[in-house]
Amino acid sequence: MLLKYGVALIGPGDAGPWAPERSDDEFEGGFVRRFAQEVQIGDVLLLRSGASTIRAIGLVASDYVYLHQFDDVNGWDLQHGRRVRWCSLLSEYGFETRVFGANPSRVTRVGNPEVLGYAEQFINSPPTHWQAAPLPGLPDEEPVLNKVPPFLEDMVARVHDLAKLYWDGKAFGDFPREDELVAHYVVPLLQTLGWPVERIGIKWRDVDVCLFRNLPRNPENCHFIIEAKRLGAGVEGALEQAKGYLRSLGISRDIVVTDGIRYRMYSAERGFAPIAYANLAWLKPSALELFSRIQAP
Repeated sequence: MLLKYGVALIGPGDAGPWAPERSDDEFEGGFVRRFAQEVQIGDVLLLRSGASTIRAIGLVASDYVYLHQFDDVNGWDLQHGRRVRWCSLLSEYGFETRVFGANPSRVTRVGNPEVLGYAEQFINSPPTHWQAAPLPGLPDEEPVLNKVPPFLEDMVARVHDLAKLYWDGKAFGDFPREDELVAHYVVPLLQTLGWPVERIGIKWRDVDVCLFRNLPRNPENCHFIIEAKRLGAGVEGALEQAKGYLRSLGISRDIVVTDGIRYRMYSAERGFAPIAYANLAWLKPSALELFSRIQAP
């Protein structure tokens, strides 16, 4: 996706655009500030995979931009962007050692001589036409929903009141845990969508939230499950964990992964491909599909 659209992206982005007067605490540290302020047009970027492999090399082609189109990239909010002219390697290049460290940062300056030498040789070797190629177009931004449906007004108001506060470490403190997000957001939303409390299972057989189409509460009556994750985390690990719960129950059901504010649904019939998404802090018309799918039958 980064190569397709000619971008470099980092998060967390749901806290809003970076500006010099904003604190690093609002963005989980200084990564966003360095990405927005220190990276310069013409700098070389390396698209790594793991701690020792490069997949592409690029040249920064723009100043910092905040791109609403990338508010959900596999569950990550990555709206902080730079336009980049990327050149994909014919095959991944692997260094013999962990040149990017045991726990690589989201964006960091490279000082390893072996990596610098490889990047310099690549940039100065033909073909070089990609370094001046036109940038690909960005995806269209879906418009914001003009009118919030009445049944969502209270939930959306709560999110708007609290979402930015969560990202302010000084004012709020530690991020709320998953259980708190379930209590304050997920369960009220489900009740709004017609689910009675007796059919909302919390921590039923270790599943964060299990919705039952009928009583009694047993695997056969499970309608779909919800796996909660912390704010700002990607969905990959949470999705795999939820699939593990389904295997242990011996059933195949749709999965919703959420941080209380963002909700993404995966279809069991389609190999757990994503089929619907909603962000309560940034509602778009397509979000109505998700609410339709998770309302009580």
